[in-house]
Amino acid sequence: MTPHPHARPPEPSAAARLRDRLRRHTPSRARGVWRVGTPAVGLLCGALFMVSAANSEGTDLRPGRYTDLASLVKDQADDYAKLDQERSALDAQVQALSAATKGREISRVHRRIAELEDPAGLVPRTGPGLSVTLSDAPADLINSTTGNVNKLLVHQQDIQAVVNAMWEGGATAITIAGQRIVSTTGIKCDGNAVRLQGVPYPQPYVIEAVGDQGAMLTAIEGDPYIAGYREDAANPDISVGWDLELEDSVTAPAYDGLLDLSYAVPLGSASDG
Repeated sequence: MTPHPHARPPEPSAAARLRDRLRRHTPSRARGVWRVGTPAVGLLCGALFMVSAANSEGTDLRPGRYTDLASLVKDQADDYAKLDQERSALDAQVQALSAATKGREISRVHRRIAELEDPAGLVPRTGPGLSVTLSDAPADLINSTTGNVNKLLVHQQDIQAVVNAMWEGGATAITIAGQRIVSTTGIKCDGNAVRLQGVPYPQPYVIEAVGDQGAMLTAIEGDPYIAGYREDAANPDISVGWDLELEDSVTAPAYDGLLDLSYAVPLGSASDG
């Protein structure tokens, strides 16, 4: 049967009309952008993963790597120990080369250096003395306090006060955490640790001194700042740690750190000289 020349074509279904509208309103350019952009994003993510792996050198870059401060302190101390071993090896080479150099003036300088090594702390000391141990208040007291938590913690000035009193009492050698203290040593608090010669040491802080026990004990007991600390130690609401012991023998190793001095220079002094 021949269709009527003026017959209307059949109406498209609703689904067909919807597909046609989507085709008309979806630019081919957008489809092209997605076709190019998706591989580019994938390549960028891969590059970022490679950069992170190179920078981490096999370690975890996430902050959660360290579960507690003690682990962080130990890792930093281990890194310092490795660098210190390299420095010691180079220093030994320098000393060997210096000893092989002959001359009257050089011999005079070597004798002067030998005279100054002991007062500079470069020679080990052993003898009777005393030890003082400072520590934070118990953790449960720190966590439950509603007052000023700083009263429950050991601070830089607390350690420095004990060291100064020991010097005042005639100490011939002092150590903190087994590290020899010299005139260039800076005692700095770094969070819940004390930093000496760039190395952090966690509490409790053990301070030992070689010298006249009676004189050092008198200096410590007469220091007003330490008296205030000891009152806080005796207060059950504060209970910071304090322990003083007379020692028959204290060993202070020779200082083996850097001897260079770092100091501020007034502005303009470089040009004036």
